[in-house]
Amino acid sequence: MLYGVLYLYTMSVRQQKYGRLIQKELSDIFLKDKRSILENTFVTIAEVRMSPDLSVAKVYLSMTLAKNKNSLLASINAHKSEIRKALGDRIRNQARIVPELVFIIDEVEENAQRIEDLLKSLNIPKEEK
Repeated sequence: MLYGVLYLYTMSVRQQKYGRLIQKELSDIFLKDKRSILENTFVTIAEVRMSPDLSVAKVYLSMTLAKNKNSLLASINAHKSEIRKALGDRIRNQARIVPELVFIIDEVEENAQRIEDLLKSLNIPKEEK
């Protein structure tokens, strides 16, 4: 998570605001309009990182209960133009361009869980006083 925090500081305020707008609208689209694409799996937008010229949005998806994340990502990518069109319809009054969407599976939660499991499995003897 520290990497994500450091990355936010390198993005301009404009990139951050636009990223939050894209995140909010895509979350709404996935929640209400595109349930069929998601195979009724709960998908959240963990983060959106914008390119400096705002033409590309890297969208990090969290799929906590998905059985096959790669097939779900393939399904989302197959409907990318449809999702981008829905996004454009929502942000047309707030933005000049609709960014190209790049969907990426966010593995922060899985990595955190793996580290937590490793820490729990460590057998550290307690110090005697």
